[in-house]
Amino acid sequence: MRIDSEDLPRHLSKGIGTLYVVHGGGLLLAIEAADTIRNAAREAGYTEREVIIAEQHFKWAELRNSAQSMSLFSSRKIIDLRIPSGKPGIEGAQALQEHCENLNSDTLTLITLPRLDSTAMKSKWFTALEQSGTIISADEIPLAALPAWIAARLKRQGQSTDTDTLAFLAQRVEGNLLAAFQEIQKLALLFPEGPLTFEQVKDSVMDVARYDVYKLSEAMLAGDAERYVRILDGLRAEGTATVLILWAVAEDIRTLAKVVRAMKQSGNLANALREARVWGVRQKLVERAAMRFTPTFAERALRQAALIDKLIKGLRHGDVWDELLQLGVRCARVGTK
Repeated sequence: MRIDSEDLPRHLSKGIGTLYVVHGGGLLLAIEAADTIRNAAREAGYTEREVIIAEQHFKWAELRNSAQSMSLFSSRKIIDLRIPSGKPGIEGAQALQEHCENLNSDTLTLITLPRLDSTAMKSKWFTALEQSGTIISADEIPLAALPAWIAARLKRQGQSTDTDTLAFLAQRVEGNLLAAFQEIQKLALLFPEGPLTFEQVKDSVMDVARYDVYKLSEAMLAGDAERYVRILDGLRAEGTATVLILWAVAEDIRTLAKVVRAMKQSGNLANALREARVWGVRQKLVERAAMRFTPTFAERALRQAALIDKLIKGLRHGDVWDELLQLGVRCARVGTK
């Protein structure tokens, strides 16, 4: 069974199982989900906990021994297994499948994993976990869904605010869900229950957005010039290397050039995306951008990226940050007028 981390409390209210798997890149959501499961387990009588961290050179026999050994202090215990790499290896994959075959009601197993790729989620060991227990997804909240998430968190502490203020708050904490959580908690300390004004939120919330080059490129692909400018300003303030920014932006422009050239020849977008090896979460972004780009514009953008590369290397004179701004904004706005 697969559920979202936000659905976990309701799921646990119906009774606790013997196997839970938390996976995803949202650190805050993963921590909260694991804490919620452990708290529910303690209330159900699982008072002893054994933490096992499966790092490099880990002996998977430890998992089997833990599952077979009786609790020293209570009749029920929690096996808290953490796999930081998300890759158990051949031995670990077999151990996990065997563990699923020997679950018992006196032992609750909680497995924590990072964000998994599609290959891992189709593996035999992950399939065994899914068939035997409950899989909880703890992925980062995308920017478009962040205002609603913040509104729900405010509601938990008896507070609310309008749509514009939620959007403002989401922009300030973009990419840093833990900081968003802390800022929401701060609002509960500063103000009583009830509606919050924009001025109250603005005066109390720091700009804690954690910018990264991938979100910058994502904004360019999505045609969101305003977001591109905001993230680029954040990267500049944080001292991010311009060569890294150019690499991320140029890589996506290069991919788009391949896609639009292939589309021009075959007229088939799906085939063009497949030939350019575009899949997963990036596929929709590249697909939308490809509908705006033309082969001519893509080539012109690549030439501009090459000129920026010479600027970074000191082979030309000019303002690198201004050039990066112009490149991204042009790519974001092309085909939108």
